[in-house]
Amino acid sequence: MASLSRRGFLSTSIGFSASVLAALRSEPDAILHNAKVWTGSASFPEAQAIAVSGGRILALGTNAEMLALASSGTKKYDCAGKRITPGFYDAHSHPIASGIQHLHEVALDKTSIDAIKDAIRERAQQTPPGEWVLGFLYDDGKTPRPITRTDLDEVAPNHPVLVGHRGGHTIFVNSLAYQKAGVTEDTANPPGGQFFRDSSGKLNGRVGEASATVRFQQLAKYTPQPGDFRKAAALMSKMMLSKGVTSACEADGSTDSLAGCQDARDAGELGVRFYMHIGRADFDKMAAAGVHTGLGDDWVRVGALKLYADGSISERTALMSQPYIGAGDYRGIEVTPRDELYQQARKGHLAGWQIGIHANGDVAIDRVLGIFEQLQAESPRRDPRFRIEHCTLINAGLIERMKRVGAIPIPFAGYVRFHGSILHFYGPERLQHMFAMRDFIDAGLRPPSSSDYTASPIEPMLWLTSQVTRTDDKGQVWGANQRITVQEALQCATLNGARSTFDEGNRGSLEPGKLADLVVWDKDMMKVEPAQFMGIRAERTMVGGKWVYEG
Repeated sequence: MASLSRRGFLSTSIGFSASVLAALRSEPDAILHNAKVWTGSASFPEAQAIAVSGGRILALGTNAEMLALASSGTKKYDCAGKRITPGFYDAHSHPIASGIQHLHEVALDKTSIDAIKDAIRERAQQTPPGEWVLGFLYDDGKTPRPITRTDLDEVAPNHPVLVGHRGGHTIFVNSLAYQKAGVTEDTANPPGGQFFRDSSGKLNGRVGEASATVRFQQLAKYTPQPGDFRKAAALMSKMMLSKGVTSACEADGSTDSLAGCQDARDAGELGVRFYMHIGRADFDKMAAAGVHTGLGDDWVRVGALKLYADGSISERTALMSQPYIGAGDYRGIEVTPRDELYQQARKGHLAGWQIGIHANGDVAIDRVLGIFEQLQAESPRRDPRFRIEHCTLINAGLIERMKRVGAIPIPFAGYVRFHGSILHFYGPERLQHMFAMRDFIDAGLRPPSSSDYTASPIEPMLWLTSQVTRTDDKGQVWGANQRITVQEALQCATLNGARSTFDEGNRGSLEPGKLADLVVWDKDMMKVEPAQFMGIRAERTMVGGKWVYEG
């Protein structure tokens, strides 16, 4: 086995800064040996041992080669033949907002309507009458039927109730919430939103998309207290590290969430590296200050301008060319009109920002690609790395346009496995073109993996199960043509994630000079059957050369 050493690295390290080179001392701080290391590097895919120095990879090679580098101060870790991979990169999730929810709301990730009602009743009993009761993580695809206005009235008649769907695009409310928001049976749907109704035409408690949900959310919104954003970042760091996730894109951040991550970093509480998309609400003031994508350090960095074209897959509001099965002519919701979306994206593009636009349905993706094409035609940039957040339902024409404009699809990694219960709304034929990892990889688009937490769990082994098997939790296969290999799935969850944030030269694979962010797994995903992936756990997680999680 040939080794990739510090000497070999230094001879080809022109692209690295002096500070990086200075961190790489001659003697390693630590050596991990007796391991099966999947490096993520095409030129050097496997190793037995890793030497770490100054928070970065110093060298990789055989056990004998790496142990020969040790000095009296080097710590040695015998990995007992365990599999090591680069730390996983969740390329689209919402850890800061969800962290605040974990701190203050009722978790409703339950499969029983009665269990959900009991949890809301208990919280209502602890809450003064007239004050809001807030729940999150609810998924109507996991319960026998959606929770209704009547259910919520029954358990909390004296409290306005707002239950957020874990997908983030719909809410479920009770009668008192409707009353406080001024929504009546005669209220029309706002542009880009919907007040859903039952078969008799009465409001049923479900409210879809921001233009409709905002009037409830503004009334019910918990106002974060000083320190909440820092606490959220610290809490979610711990959760992610326990799953083997060492980097994440916060996909709809704010100046508050950016500051919270920085505060957690400064307090020594931040274990995960965050790339922070910024939403419309805070974009103008950041752009006016001259801030754009890339500002920051290895821990916290400003990401893309985040915009929205359509709705959700799990909540059935994505904008599609063909109707949802069993829903008449209903084809989803346009969240932002095309012209408005273009003007927002143009501002960001001209100000030097990466642009990330949420688009699930094929109609929405078509419109977003048209905007990216227009921006590059009018004001070309060398490497804008446009992002299509989710990019779920595609066709050959859309993929070809992605290649030409250099757009990166950011697909859901675990949806086939986790959301199998709602895939019948799309049907087997459409599922051959959804979460299309095989097509994306074959086209050279290098897609990353993402959870969109809270929309699906931050569970890397769920991602691998879904992508490799395309089988839901009941055993039904959806879109077998989009299956990928274990090695491809690992590449998507590591190096491709780093590339989507302009950082593939610094992390995402285990190569000399890169950050020493890695995971020791208790079982080898390259040896076990895919049906056993969900039983694999992170045994230890290292970030910047330090063990930050030990299970």
